[in-house]
Amino acid sequence: MNMLNRTRMTLFAALAALTPLIGHADEIQVAVASNFTAPMRVITEQFERDTGHKVLLSFGSTGKLYAQIRNGAPFAILLAADEQIPIRLEDEGLGVAGSRFTYAIGTLVLWSANEGYVDDQGKVLTHQAYRHLAIANPKTAPYGAAAMATLTKLGLADLVTGKLVQGENIAQTHQFVASGNAELGFVALSQVIESGEIRQGSGWVVPATYHPPIRQDALLLTKGRDNPAAHALLDYLRSAKATEVINAYGYGR
Repeated sequence: MNMLNRTRMTLFAALAALTPLIGHADEIQVAVASNFTAPMRVITEQFERDTGHKVLLSFGSTGKLYAQIRNGAPFAILLAADEQIPIRLEDEGLGVAGSRFTYAIGTLVLWSANEGYVDDQGKVLTHQAYRHLAIANPKTAPYGAAAMATLTKLGLADLVTGKLVQGENIAQTHQFVASGNAELGFVALSQVIESGEIRQGSGWVVPATYHPPIRQDALLLTKGRDNPAAHALLDYLRSAKATEVINAYGYGR
């Protein structure tokens, strides 16, 4: 065999070796509840590095993401802030039956951007003068519903009615408090935690018994049924590596 043929065969072998790698790299669009923004960015970076797949993330309230999916948005996966919306999508034929699972259990925290403002028992709600208490819309946001359940359990739902300011979702609610427009508010622990501690301001982690569990379910949508990257990402979310990130941001499993 002459040198030219050997060179051609070597080049062909190299291209053949690369073909499976190229063929296995897929792209997916994923709808993610806004409370899960920080951990999902970390998980996505790890997933892309480990698999070669590309993930395009869209964040928003679960209610709005549901509406987008109903209107034909090209999402392959939904990571919801509740379990009701994924069940509804499954029943409506927009989710793959049997693919739904709880990827995280959310933790609610009463938080202020001011150091020392919120005590570790939540007594600030009755012992402190404040004008505004921020919560997410309880009709559309699971963390808002959990906040109202907490206030009801504490016997404060009627007392604070005139002080409530509602965010469209938990991201906007956090912004109300972070900006100082509300002295305190109920947000997701994942929004204010770093290295296992509240990174700024002060907060009271609400006991899980004060409200129904915030079960956040993942669902493979019908548009992602035949996408290998979608299946790979859902498997990855169950992995020890992803669980470590999820737990670090204050979620349970």
